[in-house]
Amino acid sequence: MNWIGVVGAFVAMAVLVAALKHYTTVPSVNAARAQERSKIASEIRQKTRLELETAGYIDKEKGVVRLPNDVAVALAAKQWSDPAKARAELLERAAKAFFVPPPPPPPPEKKSDFE
Repeated sequence: MNWIGVVGAFVAMAVLVAALKHYTTVPSVNAARAQERSKIASEIRQKTRLELETAGYIDKEKGVVRLPNDVAVALAAKQWSDPAKARAELLERAAKAFFVPPPPPPPPEKKSDFE
């Protein structure tokens, strides 16, 4: 008689597991959406590869450019052969690229009536 209860418990558990699998399955992504995501991902990869491999302006007015890594490393090695000159040029370029005007001078103090 005990074995009937054990078998019944296993059958009940199997039914519950099957029902749970049925109700919790995630719907698959349709083919059109998958193709669209793949196209967007390839466009992003192509754009980033182009930005990494070619030079271009980031801010043309300030003269800030984007360089490929190998060109930037070669240029830095060439410029930093004289560290003092390279540091001065770097500070000058940084000031030009990130110029923040100084704050205005404080207004003149009002004269006291007691003076």
